[in-house]
Amino acid sequence: MRVCWLLLLLSLPLAAQAETLRIAMEGQFPPFEEVDSQGRLKGFNVDIAHALCTQMKRHCELQRFAWDDLIPALQEGRTDLILASMSITEERQQQVDFTRKYAQTPAFFFARAGTINEVIITPRRLRGKRVGVQRETTYDRFLTARYQEHVPILRYASAADTYQALQRGEVDLVLDDAVSGYFGFLQSERGQGFERVGNAVRAPKFFGKGQGIAVRKGDDALRSSLDQALVAILDNGIYRRIERRYFQRFSVY
Repeated sequence: MRVCWLLLLLSLPLAAQAETLRIAMEGQFPPFEEVDSQGRLKGFNVDIAHALCTQMKRHCELQRFAWDDLIPALQEGRTDLILASMSITEERQQQVDFTRKYAQTPAFFFARAGTINEVIITPRRLRGKRVGVQRETTYDRFLTARYQEHVPILRYASAADTYQALQRGEVDLVLDDAVSGYFGFLQSERGQGFERVGNAVRAPKFFGKGQGIAVRKGDDALRSSLDQALVAILDNGIYRRIERRYFQRFSVY
C-alpha cells in the first residue's frame, strides 16, 4: 500500500507537466496567424507557439477566439495563454500579465495606390478621408484619441475585414501592423493596386513596448516558463529560422 501511495505522489509532478497547455489566437492576422484550406492554423505565431511548447516539453492545443474574446477567455479559464501579436500596454497589464516581448513591429497606413500623397500623415491632412481599423485594438485606441475629431473612423471585426472594406471603397485608408499589412495584404493577390503610405506610426503610449504573450494575472509560474523558453529559442537560433521562413530579411524582433 505504501508503495502505491509513493508511486502516486511521484507521478503528480509528471502529470502536471504533461497537462495540455491551451494557446489562444485569433487566426485572422496573416502572416502571423491564419487558417489554411484544411481549417488548420498556420503562421509565425503558430510556429513560435510550437517551438515554445517543444522547449518547455509541454503538449499544446491551439484555440481560436474572436479578438474581442481573447482576454475574457483567458480570464474565465477557457484558455491558458494568448499568443496573438498582442501589444503590451498599460491598460492591458491591468487585466493580464505579459511575458517579455517576442516581437515588435510599427504601424502603417495602407491605401489604394496614388490616392494619398502625404509624406507625413496627420489628422488634419486626412480631413474628409475615412479610416478603417480593427475594433478594440491598439490601432483603434490610437485613432480614437488622435484622429476621431478630424476623420470618420470605421471599425471592423478583423484586420481582413478592414482590407475588404478598403477594396470595396468603404474606407480610404486602413491602419494596421506594418508587417501584417505588407506580407498579409500587399504581397497577396487582393493587395495589388494598393500601397503603404506615409511614415511608420510609432506611439509607445498606445502601441506599448512590443508584442508579448498574455497569461492570467498572478500566473507567475507559466509566465516564467514562457520567458525562459523565449530566451532559449532566441539563443539557439530557432526563433530566427522561423522569422526568416515568413519575413525573409525583415526582422520582427
